[in-house]
Amino acid sequence: QVHLVESGGGLVQAGGSLRLSCAASGRTFSRYAMGWFRQAPGKEHEFVTAINWSGGRIVYADSVKGRFTVSRDNAKNTVYLQMNSLKPEDTAVYYCTANSDGLGSSAPSTWGSWGQGTQVTVSS
Repeated sequence: QVHLVESGGGLVQAGGSLRLSCAASGRTFSRYAMGWFRQAPGKEHEFVTAINWSGGRIVYADSVKGRFTVSRDNAKNTVYLQMNSLKPEDTAVYYCTANSDGLGSSAPSTWGSWGQGTQVTVSS
């Protein structure tokens, strides 16, 4: 497993942008698929996006497609989530995840490592 630390959350007005970062420990970061989930108050974890080890395969949830962009820098052991055109319904705690067995799925149970989360609040 890898240790994951998210940063970049905060309060933003609707229509604004934020960029989340997730720094991973360990020398094998480039072998891991990385993902982002979010959890709003009183709701289950929701899949946001996933990127494979090379960045050549990316999947987005329909709710964020066209607004969010995931990327990774294997030299820096970091994955990013650029969030544009934010909406109040994007308000949630955002979690970075890692999976050593491929891209994983939208099911939280398929992701082995999780960060502590970072709060994103979008005001209307």
